[in-house]
Amino acid sequence: MTKSVLRSRPNKAIEVAVVVFFVGFVSWFASPVLAVGAVEGNTQIAMGQLIAPLQQSADEVLIHLGTSADELKFEPSELNFEIGKRYKLVLDNPSLQKHYFTAKDFADAIWTQKVEAGAVEVKGAIHELELRPGGEAEWVFVPIKPGTYTLYCSIAGHREAGMIGTLVVSSL
Repeated sequence: MTKSVLRSRPNKAIEVAVVVFFVGFVSWFASPVLAVGAVEGNTQIAMGQLIAPLQQSADEVLIHLGTSADELKFEPSELNFEIGKRYKLVLDNPSLQKHYFTAKDFADAIWTQKVEAGAVEVKGAIHELELRPGGEAEWVFVPIKPGTYTLYCSIAGHREAGMIGTLVVSSL
């Protein structure tokens, strides 16, 4: 029976291959934009608004996790971003102890392109980064949802000692 179906539609295999290719291509091409579907409210990024920043250089923003005097704080303690712009957040830890960059709600409001640390590049959803003394990392992302988000170090006692900050994402 299968042979008769294939004989009656000799291009069936080609049709299936074209459909599989098309679905795969659309999924690959639109994957950054599919994350936008989770955006709530009136602010949503169109495909062109997200793809265009990925082809541009990233605005570099520096944040220190702790200080060389071993103070428990983020410097600066407030960072501001705009929806649709591409950023490279450069994190470093000049202190003598490890610290965390924890901002789960913020991480859900951005599309992460990659995180680089040393010779390692990580892709996908990131919710927390640990930086050991002297550590550095770069987080490349595009904000997709406006809001004000809490940043803190999740090591016991650090948040309570004042190692907190604010991440603000504003609309276009």
